[in-house]
Formats: sequence, structure tokens, C-alpha cells
Amino acid sequence: LADGYLIVDTMDDNELLYSEHYSCPVCGFTVPELEPRLFSFNAPFGSCPTCDGLGNKLEVDMDLVIPDASKTLREGALAPWNPISSNYYPAMLEQAMEQFGVDMDTPFENLKKEEQDLILYGSGDREFHFHYVNDFGGVRDIDIPFEGVVTNINRRYHETNSDFTRNVMRGYMNELSCPTCHGYRLNEAALSVRVGGENGLNIGQISDLSISDHLEEIDSLELGENEGMIARPIIKEIKDRLTFLNNVGLNYLTLSRMAGTLSGGESQRIRLATQIGSNLSGVLYVLDEPSIGLHQRDNDRLISSLKKMRDLGNTLIVVEHDEDTMREADWLIDVGPGAGAFGGQIMASGTPEEVAKNKKSITGQYLSGAKSIPVPTERRVGNGRFIEVKGASENNLKNVSVKFPLGKLISVTGVSGSGKSTLVNGILKKKIAQELNRNSEKPGKHKSVTGIEHIERLIDIDQSPIGRTPRSNPATYTGVFDDIRDLFAQTNEAKIRGYKKGRFSFNVKGGRCEACSGDGIIKIEMHFLPDVYVPCEVCHGTRYNSETLEVRYKGKNIAEILDMTVDDAVDFFAAIPKIARKVQTIKDVGLGYVTLGQPATTLSGGEAQRMKLASELHKRSTGKSFYILDEPTTGLHTDDIARLLKVLERFADDGNTVLVIEHNLDVIKTADHIIDLGPEGGVGGGTIVATGTPEEVAAVPESYTGQYLKEKLK
Repeated sequence: LADGYLIVDTMDDNELLYSEHYSCPVCGFTVPELEPRLFSFNAPFGSCPTCDGLGNKLEVDMDLVIPDASKTLREGALAPWNPISSNYYPAMLEQAMEQFGVDMDTPFENLKKEEQDLILYGSGDREFHFHYVNDFGGVRDIDIPFEGVVTNINRRYHETNSDFTRNVMRGYMNELSCPTCHGYRLNEAALSVRVGGENGLNIGQISDLSISDHLEEIDSLELGENEGMIARPIIKEIKDRLTFLNNVGLNYLTLSRMAGTLSGGESQRIRLATQIGSNLSGVLYVLDEPSIGLHQRDNDRLISSLKKMRDLGNTLIVVEHDEDTMREADWLIDVGPGAGAFGGQIMASGTPEEVAKNKKSITGQYLSGAKSIPVPTERRVGNGRFIEVKGASENNLKNVSVKFPLGKLISVTGVSGSGKSTLVNGILKKKIAQELNRNSEKPGKHKSVTGIEHIERLIDIDQSPIGRTPRSNPATYTGVFDDIRDLFAQTNEAKIRGYKKGRFSFNVKGGRCEACSGDGIIKIEMHFLPDVYVPCEVCHGTRYNSETLEVRYKGKNIAEILDMTVDDAVDFFAAIPKIARKVQTIKDVGLGYVTLGQPATTLSGGEAQRMKLASELHKRSTGKSFYILDEPTTGLHTDDIARLLKVLERFADDGNTVLVIEHNLDVIKTADHIIDLGPEGGVGGGTIVATGTPEEVAAVPESYTGQYLKEKLK
């Protein structure tokens, strides 16, 4: 009758509550029958009802609404209601504050709590008289409640039909942790279940542990005889899987880490861990650069994991530039001699020792020591100025303060997950962008960043594509295509025909082939199958119409110029300094094999990054630029790294500052200043282990980077 509940009234006027359910005898809170779906945030049964299992909600961020709380309302403390864009909201604010008795000349942080709440969340039912005349003579004369800036942003974001207004309001909002589940993504019932007794952890807290801490927690779990029998096979599975992740250098990751925040190398190693755990034999595994993003210490663990897979009776083909992996291989196949059209031959094949003796192999020459990247004889002293980050405490950083000396090549190092990207990309880069470029992206938690006034430009050279469509290419990205089109427009043939510079662009009507709109290819929709791309039948892939192709410079038309490799273009345009200088910079970064018209979408991340470097190289240097590169050696052979270092050193020699997040010891040993984070990854990291020249860091026994660097400096 009572749905499994019973209240017993005792003679001494007490009530005893009994229940057939998992429920609290005091408040009656009930947990449904425990089943796996209760602990899944992807199922409605277990997900948090407030955030639908996402763990965060789009909320107004007070730090963006009031960037400087020491300002008064009259000085513009409320960023969204700035008088520059419109006078409507400042007028409304001033009239409302006057009628509600709030001083417009008191710093916001010194206002009373109820006054701050009024400004942020509105006056509720209390009204004020608002009189406003707009620029067109329209009058608003009305008694209305005061809305409040936060309420106003929420309303305008959720209720507007204007994309522009929504984007502007989005600039004052951030993904903040859900107030109900505190980011755990599960409902109250799921989070009420704890393993390990009354003081045990719930599934959210367990998921927030790093993999190494999780292993310790599982080992320290005390279970009774019956519980132990039930849990033994489950615990074995959990320990096995966590151990595999630990062995491929992912001990710092938490199980709750979102997949979208993982680097390519981390995702690859997670997939690798699942294969190690399968214990299959007779399988052919192909791995493409598994060492990406790995510190030397973690790389040793990865190599031992690969050897275990081999010893089970599997074959592993690893595409790799890492020297340690090559030396540990049973068989090496070296492809070369160059890249692109200059490659495609087998230069050497055999054991690492045999390849090292092969003089035709560039890889072999580096393995034998015949070729190497030298240690600089002296380090740059810099310009004596620095940018200092104080009190950095985002993610795993533990209230870190660090100086970045200007005018030097700086290398930020440390084991995977030690906090390098958080410090540089999450705090330093975002803060500089905020100051110099008025970027609205919010930096991670820190107390202050000083010294930004000593630099004029921030250049972030990452591995994102240089263009999202095939219309973008090295020639257009570096600006050399403009000069080439100028050159063609100055030829006698072009002048006779009245062709201007625009005639030689495949992006505009006139000179391009209209059958394919200058794409050179035509998309054929296959409906139920993937689309097929075929060369245009009219222009045969040249992108231009026949009249445009009749104009030639030194015997070549514009399409033939775009098909030319950078190496060929350097010789071809040697007499035109403006063009020669730009194509030479592309060659200097090791991209001589790329064609000028190669679609941007076909360039790898490393190639795109070097193309950005080339674009920067031919700009005039002020000596006050700050370059940031995150693992620029990804996908690079040692010979390419040597070229890359020459480019970075050119930037630093001009007085600029170059900051590189890097694991590659050849780059680290050439740096003028090292900032080493650690000692471990995840919660075990986030502190500065060592700073100084490579020689000074190598002398610090606590630094893993220093231990490996010591050998390289010899």
C-alpha cells in the first residue's frame, strides 16, 4: 500500500521509518537499484539533470563582465555596457543607479553585496523611471524594472534571432562547471554510491584520479571475504587496463579527461594500450610516430611496450624519426634521399648497425655520428628584459612563478603532462594576446604577468592548416603569388592583350576556367557513395582558360609556374629579388620539394608549421617579436631539425624571443635558456624543477630532462 515504505509509531511518541529501498532513514532520499547504466553520464538514467551529463554549462563569466573590479561604474567597470558601442545601456544604468541610491563613483569591488547583486541580477519587481532619446529622435519614457547586466546577457544570448548579437554575448560567457554535479556529469543517486566504506570515493572522484594514483587506490582497497570474491575479477580487469596505460607513458592522465583535449600522440598511445591488453599474436601493427609528445623517459617505457607486443609473436612496422626507437629496432628501412619528388627510393635496409655504416643514407650518417647537430659554443645573453608569470595555478600548476628572458631561444621542457602547455599556451600566450591583440580569450588562473610592454608582436606558429580549401597554397600563403601575377601582368603579351594582375588569379572571373570555377577538379556526387573528384575536362586541371595560358614568362605559363617545386622556383626567379627572397625562405625551412601551387589541405601539420615560419622569415624584423612554437619537430627527420634550428636561430639573432615547447634533445641542447617543469606528470607535476642554460639544467639531479641532456652535451 505504501510503495515499500513503513512508519512505526512507538509508545514514546517516536517514529521509526522503514523501507524496502536503498534509502536514507532520516530524509528518505532513495537510490534506485544499482545497475551499470546508473553510473553512465551518457544514459538519462545516470546523467545529471542540470547539464545533461556534459559536466559544464554555458554561463556568464564574471571575470569577462567585470575585467577590473577596481573601476567605478562611471569608468566603465561593466564591459558589456560600454558607451563606445551604444549609449542606451550606460544611460539606463546611470538613471537606475541614481534612483536606487547606488554611487556611480565607488569602485565596484567596494560596493555593498546587495548593490553588486542589483547591478548584476536586476531589481526584481522594483521599478525605476527610464527616459531615453535615441539618435533618430525616438523617445522612451517608461517605468520598468532594472534588468541587471548578467540577466541581460543571458536574455540576449538565448532569445535573440541575430547571430551577431549572440556572438557578442557569447564573448562574455564561458563553459563553467555545472553547479549541481560539480563537473562529475552524474546525478545525485550515482554520486551517493561509494567504494571502500563511508570515507570511500564515489565514481566521479575515482575518475578524477590520475592513472598512477588510481592504481594505488585499487591496491589499497580493503574488502571483506565475500566482497573480495565478487570483486576479484573486476579489480583484475581494472588493474590490467590501467597498467597498460601506465606503461605507454600516460600515467598522468585522468580517466575523466575529455577525448577532445588529448593530443594526437596521447590518443594514439591509448589505442596502443588497448592492443597491448588484447594479448593477440600473429598480428601486423602499423604505428605512425608513436613517440610524438613523449619525453625521453616515457619513450623508454613505450619502446619496452612495443617489444612486449613483438615478443608475443606480432610484427610491428613503426614510421619513426626518433633515434632511440631506430636503435632498438630489429630492422631499419630508410627511404630517401630527399623529400617529395626527390625521394621515393630505398637508401638502406638492414639492422641499425648496418644502416649506420651505409654512407648513402642520411639517417645512417646521423646514427653513426658522421653527421650531428652541434652544441653552440656560446649562449645568447639576451637583452636583459623578461616577461614574468606570477602565481600560475591552472590545471596542475602549483602557484608557479617563472621568468621568460627576452632576446633568447627558450625551451620549455618536462615529462608529458608536467604542465608545459598549460603554462605557455593556457596562460602566457593568452595573456599576451589579451594585452597586445585585445583578444577576449581568458587566460588560465594566475596572479599577474609583467613585462609584456617590452614586446610588440606575438606570433603563434602552430601546426594548424594554412588554409581550409584547396584554393590556398604555399604561393598564396607566403604572398609570393601576388608578385608572380605582377610579373605576368608586366609581360609584353599581357600588355598587348590588356590583361591586368587579376587575370592571372584562379579565384576570380576572367582568367580562370569557368567550367570548374578555377578549382581544376570537378566534384561528382555519388549520393550513397563518397563524392568523386575528377580533373576538369576543359582546362585539364590547370585552373585557367586557354587565353590566359598563352601568356608566358621565360617560356612558362602561370599554371606551369604553380606546378614548379620551390627548389626549381629559386633558380627560375633568381633575377627577381622580391620573388627570389620569398621562395628562398620556403627552401630554408626544408620545403624545397613542395610545389608552389600544392593545395594547403594536402600539407602535413609539420609542413604547415614550417610554411608559417617561411612567411615570417621574409618580413622585416623589429627585434621585439615573441614567437611561440609547440613541438615544432613533430614529423621531422634530424636533418630537417638542423634546418629548422637555423631558422629559429635567425629569429633570435635579430633580437626576437623564440619560445619552444619541446622534447627533442637536439633542440633543447641548442637553447639559450631552459625552463624544466615536473618532476612528474599530472598531479605529480606543475612545479619548476630547473631553469638556466642547458649546462646548468644538466647539473640538476632531480631533472629528468637534465639526466638525458647530460649525455647529449658530451
